[in-house]
Amino acid sequence: MSEFRLSPEAEAELDGIWLHIARESDSMEVATRVVESITERFWLLARHPYIGRRRDHDLRPGLRSFTAQDYVIIHRVEKDGVVLILHVVPGSRDILALLGP
Repeated sequence: MSEFRLSPEAEAELDGIWLHIARESDSMEVATRVVESITERFWLLARHPYIGRRRDHDLRPGLRSFTAQDYVIIHRVEKDGVVLILHVVPGSRDILALLGP
């Protein structure tokens, strides 16, 4: 099964990424291309759910991360095999602080 779901946080983060890039580049096309390249990684994760880095010890058990350009996708594989995309954040962001206790 090749399936993924986005958390509400991930949806909002993608919207924020698009808006930020559109403003900075003054181009909706550039923003759309970046977000599309990130979402292509979601499909890759759905087909190969266990690629990417395990984050059991530094973040939380069961979490994984995978990069997409300058962004990090935080996800986990659900019991039914669906990949749940929890967050999409800039690679420069402090992920530990985002997912802290």
